[in-house]
Amino acid sequence: MSDRLLKTGIIGSAILAICCFTPVLVIGLGAIGLAGLAGYLDAVLLPALMVFLVITGVALWRRRQVS
Repeated sequence: MSDRLLKTGIIGSAILAICCFTPVLVIGLGAIGLAGLAGYLDAVLLPALMVFLVITGVALWRRRQVS
């Protein structure tokens, strides 16, 4: 369970970090005609990034407790 949680946290954090710190998502939204939503991305992406970082931290903590 801990390995699955760790993989989920790392993958989610990496994807959200790419979307937050590069214009990948803004370009993608513009390409499909939803560029008006780009102003609301920070309200969703930054809290989601924090959630995935917490998931990663919890998984690492659990892994350390088991070892």
